Amino acid sequence: MIKKILNPNLSNDAVRAYEALKLLKDGNARFVEMKLQHPNESAERRADTAAGEQEPFAVVIACSDSRVPVETIFDRGIGDIFVIRIAGNIVMDSSVVGSVEYAVERLNVPLLVVLGHTECGAVKAAVSGVPAEGDIRHIQKTIESVVMEVKKLHPGLKEQGLITAVVKANALQAKAGLSSRSRKIKKAVEQGELKSISAIYDIKTGKIEWLKE
Repeated sequence: MIKKILNPNLSNDAVRAYEALKLLKDGNARFVEMKLQHPNESAERRADTAAGEQEPFAVVIACSDSRVPVETIFDRGIGDIFVIRIAGNIVMDSSVVGSVEYAVERLNVPLLVVLGHTECGAVKAAVSGVPAEGDIRHIQKTIESVVMEVKKLHPGLKEQGLITAVVKANALQAKAGLSSRSRKIKKAVEQGELKSISAIYDIKTGKIEWLKE
């Protein structure tokens, strides 16, 4: 059986979510300070997870950007985080929504994190206003709607200030989009079974900013 990361005696979902979030925050603090512990990266852990069902304590939707290695920036190991990666960390189709539903419904994950990051190429493309070619355009169009909303709320923002604001708004939009597109996710959040939060990873400092609504 997989060794529990969260306290198995905790029955309150809110407490489990709090503990899961603390694990991520503590891990990121170690990453920033380069005091990594590399938990759950042993041969024993690999064999343990292979022999039983997976029991991740968090599901993270992150950008596909190679500068955002999810397990590394949280200093976590095998079987800890259920990671979904897509350019621009957007919730564009049913495959992303379905993956989150699987983590919440089948794996009983108490914490969902939508993780955006600074210097996001997908966001920059959307802000530029220059239509991309091929299927990249679908991703760009999704974020363009966020750009329009940010410009309406903050008409004075330009260049880097606009990009930074869109990165944050896009992460918040993706989180909200999950609940609006999935009754299962919405119900889990409303009943307190799932804590949903957005965050931004700074690719220069390694620090993560946890966003409020």
